[in-house]
Amino acid sequence: MPSKKILCILFMLVAAFLTSTICSGQNLIKLGVVTKRGASQSVCAEKFKSILEEETKYRIKILDNASLGNETEILKKIQAGEIQMGIITSGPFDEFVPEARVVDYPFLFKSYEQADLILDGEPGRQLLKALERAGFQGLAFAENGFRSITSNKPVHSVDDVAGLRIRVMQSVIHQEIWRALGAAPVPLGWPINKELQDKTVEAQENPLSLIDLYKLYDLQKYLALTRHVYSAHIAVANLAWFNSLPSGDRAALQAAMTKAAQLERKWNRISEATFLKKAKKAGMIVDEKPDRESFRRKLASFQMNDIFQDEATSKLLKTFRDATR
Repeated sequence: MPSKKILCILFMLVAAFLTSTICSGQNLIKLGVVTKRGASQSVCAEKFKSILEEETKYRIKILDNASLGNETEILKKIQAGEIQMGIITSGPFDEFVPEARVVDYPFLFKSYEQADLILDGEPGRQLLKALERAGFQGLAFAENGFRSITSNKPVHSVDDVAGLRIRVMQSVIHQEIWRALGAAPVPLGWPINKELQDKTVEAQENPLSLIDLYKLYDLQKYLALTRHVYSAHIAVANLAWFNSLPSGDRAALQAAMTKAAQLERKWNRISEATFLKKAKKAGMIVDEKPDRESFRRKLASFQMNDIFQDEATSKLLKTFRDATR
C-alpha cells in the first residue's frame, strides 16, 4: 500500500490542479462579436485581448463570426451572464435602452474628431451610464465608421431610395431613418451575403470596412458615400459580473478597453482609403459626392419622430445635438 507520505503528495498535487483549474475558469472572460476576424469589432477585441493578457491574470476567449447569433442575441447573452463581455454596434442597443439611439441620429457628427470629442466626453459618459438600467457596464466607444449605401442601381439623391428594399440593422432608429427617407427597410442580422445574392434586398448600408471585408463589391455594383450615420461600437460587460471584480481589476479592464478602442479607431481611419481603393479596383462604381443635402432635408424634422419622445431620450438627444453645433 502507498505510504502516507506518497498519499499526502498525491493529495497536494490533486488539490493544486483543482485550484488552478478553478482559478483559470474564474479568470477566463468570454467576449462576443458578430463579425469575422479582420472586422473592426474583432480588431478591437484582439487589441483588448493582447493588452489585458499582457498586463493581468485574465484570459480572453473571443467568440466571433456570429457563433453566438446576431448582435441582439449577443446582448441578451451578456445580460443573462452567459458571457461576460461584448463589442456591439450601437444600433441594436436601442431595443434595451432607448437613449442609445441618439448616437445613430442621422448626420449628427460632422467628423471623426467631433465624434471622439463627444463620445469620449460628458455626453458619451451619460449614455454609458444609462446602459446600466439594462444590466450593462459601458466601457468604451470603438467604431464602425460612417455608413454609406451599396445597391444594385445608382443612388445619388434621396429620390433614388424611394421604395428601395434596403437591409438595415435590427434597430428601431435605423428602421425609422429609412422609412423617413421613403425606402422600404428590411431589418436583418449580420452577415447578409445570402440575402444580397438572392436579391431579397436591393441595397444595404455599412461603413467601408465591412463592405471590404465581406466583399460586398462582388454582390453590389454601386456605392454612394452618403455618410448618413456615424456608427459606433459600444464595448460592454455584464454589470453584476463587472461589479463583483476587485476594484483594481475593474480599473485594468476599463483601461485596456479604452486603449483598445482608441487603437481600433485609428486603424479604421487609416484603412479607409485602402478599403475604397479596393472597391473601385473590384469594379464598383463609386459616387463620392452624392447629394447628401437632399437626405438631410428629408430628415430635417426627424427629432420629432415618436422614438425620441420619452423624456430621457429627448433630453439626451438635445445634449448630443447641442454638443455638435
